[in-house]
Amino acid sequence: MHLEDILSPSRCRSKVEGVSKKRVLNTLSDIIAEEIEGVEGDDVFSALMGREQLGTTGLGNGIAIPHCRLAQCDRVIGALISLESPIDYDSLDGEPVDLVFALVVPEHGDDEHVKALGEIANLFLDEDLCFTLRHTHDDEDLYNVAIMT
Repeated sequence: MHLEDILSPSRCRSKVEGVSKKRVLNTLSDIIAEEIEGVEGDDVFSALMGREQLGTTGLGNGIAIPHCRLAQCDRVIGALISLESPIDYDSLDGEPVDLVFALVVPEHGDDEHVKALGEIANLFLDEDLCFTLRHTHDDEDLYNVAIMT
């Protein structure tokens, strides 16, 4: 999987005012819903929140990868945002989050889901990449840095 297969410049936002976990997930939901015909932001938000209720997707080191399955989704879709200021995300390490990559996969895409999630998590292990993502100042730069890996 190549990141540019699941991410596009239109689904990257740099220096978003996050305020709260719910607001960040709502922003990501709206971004993703624009790509799925017949899906509203509320549909994606409900699915992402349902997954969060099973356990946090805040991995630690300022990174969160909220993800869910969605029946109306026909391919893996990602969205990436960097936050202006870190927010509480109930992360595993208790630290606030400032990089969030949302992933939505088809309802029956088990292998795709696990593979994409693993690859994205590995990507965010790169401290240099995370540093650079955190210091981008526009959406296009955020996208370009993300896919250069």
